[in-house]
Amino acid sequence: MLDKKLLYELQEYIDIHVKEDKTEYCESMIHLDKIQYGEVQKGKIKDFIKNKRKPKFNEILFNFIDEKGRTDSEVYKRAGIDRRHFSKIRSNPDYCIGKNSAIALALALELNKKETEELLGAAGYTLSDSDIFDLVIQFCIEKKIYNIDDVNEVLDYLNLKVL
Repeated sequence: MLDKKLLYELQEYIDIHVKEDKTEYCESMIHLDKIQYGEVQKGKIKDFIKNKRKPKFNEILFNFIDEKGRTDSEVYKRAGIDRRHFSKIRSNPDYCIGKNSAIALALALELNKKETEELLGAAGYTLSDSDIFDLVIQFCIEKKIYNIDDVNEVLDYLNLKVL
């Protein structure tokens, strides 16, 4: 594949050896080079995404619901999530759920720390070891405190925002 420097040198060569202005021709060659380079990069990006992409949040959520033998209504009620909100999660694979809602669903499903990290990771979140709120959530999961009201009580006791 030709690089820009070589194309510019070619343009200079043509300009020196041919008295006509061939700038348009060379610029189109440079443009063609960009397109070819872009197509190669696009292909690499698509391959990378195809090989690295993990399931979306709602796929992981509904797999956990099935694995745990729970019903949708049981989960969204335990998580304190509105039925319509839960329906958006189910029907729109690109729906961006908030971190608190994702945590509430993890608690409602009584997920362990690894499963919770998987679920939150699919939504683009993590539980940080440097954030007090996140440490409280981790503590509750490790101590198997899954009731939202109990977790909220602990958060409130520490003057943190509840779920």
